[in-house]
Amino acid sequence: MTSEVVEDEMEFYSKAEKYWKDVPPTVDGMLGGYGHISSIDINSSKKFLLKFLRDGPNRTGTTCALDCGAGIGRITKRLLLPLFKAVDMVDVTEDFLTKARTYLGEEGRRVRNYFCCGLQDFSPEPNSYDVIWIQWVIGHLTDDHLSDFLKRCKVGLRPNGIVVIKDNMAQEGVIMDDVDSSVCRDLDVVRMIVRRAGLNLLAEERQENFPDEIYHVYTFAMR
Repeated sequence: MTSEVVEDEMEFYSKAEKYWKDVPPTVDGMLGGYGHISSIDINSSKKFLLKFLRDGPNRTGTTCALDCGAGIGRITKRLLLPLFKAVDMVDVTEDFLTKARTYLGEEGRRVRNYFCCGLQDFSPEPNSYDVIWIQWVIGHLTDDHLSDFLKRCKVGLRPNGIVVIKDNMAQEGVIMDDVDSSVCRDLDVVRMIVRRAGLNLLAEERQENFPDEIYHVYTFAMR
């Protein structure tokens, strides 16, 4: 549990904000020096997402997606804008969202909103999103804030919409990273938080072909 490793909640958040303010607004910056894995990541995410967007009675729509912890818009540009009519982005770092306006190019005109906000304070507009994509950012929320945020995400979904979490998973327990002020949880802890938020897991997949030295990465779909 994060309560065991996060001693001062306010400091946990302020340290993370300070860390990201000093990160260059580039793909390499977003991925902590692992910019070269971006294409592998995006291609796997696309395959995962298309399972839900394909034809069928309970097909997830393609009207609007929300990119959480969006940074400069790496995922918005390469995954979400090609599949959705419109995208909203939310990130705590103003400089990243400013950079996104040029990084996204012409297609960026279909980004409706750039919300500058920490996810612990963010509420998606009810009944607004077909997909809420949350990647490499849940470690910046305490367990309670993550559970509460997921509850608000559930309210933000359109019919047949899904919430997707893609993130690092620890082998066991919860590990604190003092450098960027984040935590890494194991699979059981994440599943428990998802259940606590009242969401049902629809799919779970381990990312393949990432470097051996990084954490295992898993993708979850839920509603």
